[in-house]
Amino acid sequence: MRKFQDILLLLGQLNYTWTNTESLLIHMIAGLAVSDKETAIVIFLTLNTPRARIDLVERLAKMQKTPAACRHEILGATRRLSEEAKLRNKYNHCIYSFDPDSGRGLTQSMRIFESKDEIKYGKIEELDDLEINRIKESIRSLIDINQCFWKITEKYGFPK
Repeated sequence: MRKFQDILLLLGQLNYTWTNTESLLIHMIAGLAVSDKETAIVIFLTLNTPRARIDLVERLAKMQKTPAACRHEILGATRRLSEEAKLRNKYNHCIYSFDPDSGRGLTQSMRIFESKDEIKYGKIEELDDLEINRIKESIRSLIDINQCFWKITEKYGFPK
């Protein structure tokens, strides 16, 4: 039962770290769109998916008025954030099961995989030590991305 609780705590930390880091896109929107933080919050909240928010920031960064160095730093951070989204999405869109005796954990995907002739769903994967380490590494990466966004905010004088 302890392993189950440890995994849930780790997944909570992954979600917290993701949400905290994703919210820093508000500062990127405010700085790149040359607006105030309140307007950037409204824009951020109007876009209801992380992908849409990242796309907006990347498109703003790619505008000619954005200095090349700033563009490069922002695109590097958003691309890393997009990579981390894959693991976060996996764990936000699955069902968990745990064997109380062995502590073995499983996830079952709640996504449909469609090919030309068939559909598959419910892929089952084990929450083994390798997967737990992937989650821990993702959390470390998100913390680093978070720090990158703060450095960009400071360096380019984006609204805080």
